[in-house]
Amino acid sequence: MPEPIYALAFGAHPDDVEISCSATLLKLQREGKHVVVCDLTEGEMGTRGTRRVRRQEALEAARHLGYAERINLNLGDTRFEHSRENLLKIITVIRHYRPTVVFAPQPIERHPDHERAAKLIADACFYSGLIKIKTKEKKHLQERHRPKFLLYYLQDRFAVPSFIVDVSDTFEASRQGLMAFKSQFYNPQSKEPESYISRKEFLEAIEARAKYFGELIGVRYGEGFLYPNIMPVKTFSSVFC
Repeated sequence: MPEPIYALAFGAHPDDVEISCSATLLKLQREGKHVVVCDLTEGEMGTRGTRRVRRQEALEAARHLGYAERINLNLGDTRFEHSRENLLKIITVIRHYRPTVVFAPQPIERHPDHERAAKLIADACFYSGLIKIKTKEKKHLQERHRPKFLLYYLQDRFAVPSFIVDVSDTFEASRQGLMAFKSQFYNPQSKEPESYISRKEFLEAIEARAKYFGELIGVRYGEGFLYPNIMPVKTFSSVFC
């Protein structure tokens, strides 16, 4: 069994994690934490790019951002459902990596895939802790594991964050990982059809959001997250410092 990691970040498509929380993931890695990214699909139904191109871009982003590993469950872009089969696939991943923290899309989003992914991942985090749900890896039964924290990142739809991470020291560097997805974002020379995220304004909006969240906590850049439970505080001064 591999050593447990600190953070497992799920995205419905390659680039979801980079759009939403890559500066936080980069900050964690600079603190010595191991981070793994799991994409549920290859984004093959996107307006721009091919399956092959998006696969290459995902690997390039992982290289820039230094993930310990990036995997893809290939559940089918626009086609994956909240099914027992898909739940077990995600549970198997959670039990393999045994993360402390799981990152997922927030439940209310613009893209239906993101909303389905949010429910799938949240349910998998809970069911992964049930001993009577059996999963195997290399013919061996996996041990149950329930992540300590499930955090929802904000992608397209605005929500008031439960907390904001100061990413002033990693936001600019995280953009290199984001821009590895060259087929998806603004390129005035591109001959492919325009999409929602290929507009120049989309990248500007990502930076504006980071600046806004940063302003709320008195720093240059911030990334906001939703925590659906009551936040435990063991050491008061470590939180309110």
